[in-house]
Order: sequence, then structure tokens, then C-alpha cells
Amino acid sequence: MTSPTSPTSPTSPTSPTSPTPSTTPNPDRPSDAAAAALFDAVATEHAAIYGYGIVSAHSSPDENDLVSEAMAQHRERREAAIAMLTGRSVKAPVPAAGYQLPMAVNTPTDAGNLAIRMEDDCATAWRAVIERATSDQDRAFGVSALTETAVLTARWKQALGIRPLTEAFPGGTE
Repeated sequence: MTSPTSPTSPTSPTSPTSPTPSTTPNPDRPSDAAAAALFDAVATEHAAIYGYGIVSAHSSPDENDLVSEAMAQHRERREAAIAMLTGRSVKAPVPAAGYQLPMAVNTPTDAGNLAIRMEDDCATAWRAVIERATSDQDRAFGVSALTETAVLTARWKQALGIRPLTEAFPGGTE
């Protein structure tokens, strides 16, 4: 899903792969780097949850369990991250009414490719949380989230027959 307003990079308020409905920066995005990275990760999770609705509609029945598990993980992670923001008196981003997809999704293969793209976007967002974290709690949460997204990416790649299944450093460019 593409859009320039849901940042996944802590140093930039825009990201070409993150989903969002508009190009206007969110005025509620905190200026603190650690809180901003967590805010961005929540926005990316919102988009992934939306995107999994599209994936679900176009996946084959063989992937139903994977879609259901992925949606549940993203919802749980989003709610926990919102609670973390709320605990710091930081307003969490709200989900958009809709998101622009980064590709056409008409087949089960397209759906799987969208799922991989969304998991990669989430990995990038959670890696930013880890890099900007100022507390052990944030860092541990980010590592767990990054690991879960990397595992889901590998499972989608396996379902599509894509090799290699894993990356050495998920969420990064190295």
C-alpha cells in the first residue's frame, strides 16, 4: 500500500511503501523520536489490518488460516502499541477510511504478494521503533513485533514458493 503520510522511518515523515489515504502530515505525530516511531508503527499496523481484508478476499482457501492468524497478530500488536502510546499521554493515530494499494490484487498470488509487502512495511516500522527506543520495554516490544512480521513474511513466501524465505536483517536495506 502506498502513500506518503504514514512514516515508517524515524527520520522522515514520509515513506513510499506505507499505506495512507492522504499526503498531509499527521498533526498528532509526536516530535519525540521514540514516540514518533511507535506512532508510525501503529499507523502501519492500521494499514496492514485494512490490507489483510483485501488479501482475505483474494486468497485461496489454503491460506485462510494464515490470513486469519496474520490479522489477529496485527490487531493484537496494534492494540498493545496504542496502549503504550496512551500510557505516555500520546494520541494514537486513527485508521483511515481506506488506503491506496501499491499493486492490483486480483489473484491469490497478488494477494500473497500484497501480504509480503505489508509485512515488509511493518518490519521497517518496527525496526525504526527498535532503533529509536529509549526504554527496554519499547525495545523488547519492537524486537518481538519485528520477529513476528519476519516469520509471517517467510510463511507467505513459502506459500508462494518464493526463495529465499528469510532476510538476514528484516526491515532494513542491508
